[in-house]
Amino acid sequence: MSPVDSAQDTDAPDRPAPDRPEDRLSIGAFARRTRLSAKALRLYDRQGLLTPAYVDESTGYRSYLPEQIEQARTVAMLRRLDMPLAEIAALVRLDGERAAEALAGYWARVEERHAGQRTLAGYLRARLSGRSTTLYGNFEVETVEVPGTPVLCETRHLFNEELPPWIDAAVGRLERAAEEVCGGVTGSPFVIYHAEVTEESDGPAEACVPVADLAAARAWVAAQGRGRDLTARTEPAHRLAYVRITKAQVAYPQIVAAFDAVEEWIAREGLAQAGPCREVYFTDWDAAGPEDDVCDVAYPVR
Repeated sequence: MSPVDSAQDTDAPDRPAPDRPEDRLSIGAFARRTRLSAKALRLYDRQGLLTPAYVDESTGYRSYLPEQIEQARTVAMLRRLDMPLAEIAALVRLDGERAAEALAGYWARVEERHAGQRTLAGYLRARLSGRSTTLYGNFEVETVEVPGTPVLCETRHLFNEELPPWIDAAVGRLERAAEEVCGGVTGSPFVIYHAEVTEESDGPAEACVPVADLAAARAWVAAQGRGRDLTARTEPAHRLAYVRITKAQVAYPQIVAAFDAVEEWIAREGLAQAGPCREVYFTDWDAAGPEDDVCDVAYPVR
């Protein structure tokens, strides 16, 4: 859109109407006051982040008001946090408290991503240097005896980018069914990987929720009809070797290092894998922070 074209939108609701033309600041003067370039101001206008107070219909010249300086500086500081322009556009339309909450939510996501990247960088440094093939060499692998457990399950073929939302949705569906018709949830949900889930391999993966009433679970599965990839069965008793990881470490591909650690421990102990690998989610995912323990990466062993 040209400056002249943009001048036609003089009725935009977020554009302040100047009371006194003598108060208007040219784009050059406004740029100096806000320490932003004219190019940046034009970009912010196009993105709806900071609309000029006035655009001359004949020349296309932009003018701003002194009270817009604070908003301009806020937008500039948000950009220094690498906040995407679309998120900034939404944030600056909020009132003070809601804007602060939006910023807190954005920064929590940034910290979670950085925590995962920090973990992955450490793992890659160790691999590239040849010092170690696992990030978890100093973590103690533990074992636990797991009794036979009735479970309600959903299986899906999917790639790694589809995995996190599917786990959340599938576990939610299964837990609701367990509470409503299967006597309740009796243990931590877990996900079994019957084959690799990567950018190129689609599993399948199986989400499982322990339930109290296996017969009721089977009846519920039968009532859902065919084609839903739902089952109700008893997970056999087994010994589980596992390592506990944080929420940040769950992200792919750094979680692969945790599986490597358990596999290496099993080989060192002279044990054998007795089933496919799995992840056991034992706490409230949404309430956990990046450094909180949330998951056991595990293999059944014999």
